[in-house]
Amino acid sequence: MSTNVELSVWDLVVMGGWLMIPLFLLSVLGIYIIVERWFALDKAQKQNRAFMTFLNRFTEGKPTGKIEDFDAPLAETIAKGMKYRHLSVAELRNIMENTANATVASLEKGLSLLATVSSIAPMIGFLGTVVGMVQAFYDMSLAGNNINITLLSRGIYTAMITTVAGLIIGIITLFGYNILVAKTNRIADEMDKAVEKFIEAQLKSK
Repeated sequence: MSTNVELSVWDLVVMGGWLMIPLFLLSVLGIYIIVERWFALDKAQKQNRAFMTFLNRFTEGKPTGKIEDFDAPLAETIAKGMKYRHLSVAELRNIMENTANATVASLEKGLSLLATVSSIAPMIGFLGTVVGMVQAFYDMSLAGNNINITLLSRGIYTAMITTVAGLIIGIITLFGYNILVAKTNRIADEMDKAVEKFIEAQLKSK
C-alpha cells in the first residue's frame, strides 16, 4: 500500500538548496520594479492626457489654467518651449527634444535592471541544475554499489527546482519588461507629437 506525500511550496524551496535565496531576492526585486513602474507610467499617461486637453484649449486661446499647474512629463517640455519660443525653429526643436528625451529617460528608470533580472534568473536556475548534477554524481561515488533513487534525490531536486524557479522568474520579468517598454514608448510618441504640434503652432504665429 503506497502513501501519497504532499509537498508544500516551502518544502520545494528547501529542496532547491541555497541557490533559491538569490532567486527569491531576484523575484522580489523584479516584482517591485514591475509594480512601481506600472503605476508610475500609468500616472504619467493620465497626466499627459489631462495636459493635452489643457494645451489644446491653450492653443485655441481658451486656457483653463497655467502650464505650471501641471505635473505631467509633457508639461516640462512644453514649458521649455514656451520659454525659448523666440529662438529659431531648429534651436527650439533641439531644446524641446533634449528635454523630452531626459524626461523619457527618467520614466525608463529601473527597466535596465528589470531586463538584467530576466536574464540572470534563468542562468542561476541552470547553475542550480549543474550544482544538483554534481551533487548527484558525488553521492553516487560515495555509495559505491549501493546506488538507489532515494540517494540521488537530493541532487535531482536541486537541479529541477532551481531550473523551474529561474525560468518562472525569467518569464514573468521579461513579460513585465516588454509591457513597460511598450508603455514608455507610447508616452515618448505622445511627447514627440506634442512637440511637433507646438513647433507648428509657433511657425504659424511667426
